Amino acid sequence: MGFLTVLKKMKQKEKEMRILMLGLDNAGKTTILKRFNGEPINTISPTLGFNIKTLEHRGFKLNMWDVGGQKSLRSYWRNYFECTDGLIWVVDSADKRRLDDCRAELHALLKEERLVGATLLIFANKQDLPGACSMEELQEILELDKIKTHHWKIVWCSAVTGDNLLSGIDWLISDISARIFTLD
Repeated sequence: MGFLTVLKKMKQKEKEMRILMLGLDNAGKTTILKRFNGEPINTISPTLGFNIKTLEHRGFKLNMWDVGGQKSLRSYWRNYFECTDGLIWVVDSADKRRLDDCRAELHALLKEERLVGATLLIFANKQDLPGACSMEELQEILELDKIKTHHWKIVWCSAVTGDNLLSGIDWLISDISARIFTLD
């Protein structure tokens, strides 16, 4: 194998990003992942472990980890933190009863040493449902303005219709690549 092949492989490897998708159960993580992958979304059951998909987007290889969000599974989240470049926190904007829980879990997560520096995208999902909180309301309830340790952005979306998912992922990729890849 020639020198150039090795360099090219290293360069390709460099374009990989590890993205961890977390959030409370029923927030829409698996639906979002299936939407990105062009899979049907009509039969989705709760994720009891994790789903991983490797997707290509804008010349990047995205290793996307969708981890179950039930209370009993959250203690296992830390098994997935290693080498995370981007964190997607999915919020069910219409589940107002659980937004305090959602805030507590998010802020606990951001204290994790192994997630330091990871770019944070908050998907305000289920915006297509009546009574869903607006992004402004969510920003306040989730106390996003207190987050100083991570680059973050909140983006409204609907996993079911696919609305605005790409603009969220585009922001995430741009922020990560500006941070970890040197441009030549």
